[in-house]
Amino acid sequence: MFVAKKDSAPAMPMVDGKIDTIIGKETEFKGTLTSTGMIRIDGRIEGEVVHKGDIAIGETGNLSANIKARNVTVAGTVTGNIDASGRLELLASARVFGDISVGALIIGEGAIFRGTSEMKAPDKAAPGKPDRGGDKPA
Repeated sequence: MFVAKKDSAPAMPMVDGKIDTIIGKETEFKGTLTSTGMIRIDGRIEGEVVHKGDIAIGETGNLSANIKARNVTVAGTVTGNIDASGRLELLASARVFGDISVGALIIGEGAIFRGTSEMKAPDKAAPGKPDRGGDKPA
């Protein structure tokens, strides 16, 4: 009598639940996209994305672009480098072809990642250099 629905893809996590900008799945953009806030990309972008907030790339999102943002969640395809000052999460349907530099990395089972990864130091001190805090030279 009742038929269970098959689970669809997991919902894209959002930091504060508010999306400021949506690039729809029928939208194509070429060039440099610069913005702030939360952006969801379900369309196609070629070029570069420089973002001060968080980015969610949906399953239909297809980027041939370098990305720089705070937190990035990928369910679609990215061909290019990703620089996330916070965290990068690759959901099961994600395909990333490029180098990444991140503060934290989460890769879901089934995700594809081809490239090199660099984990950023969790503190503000440069790697290999002690943080002098407020010390003044003598």
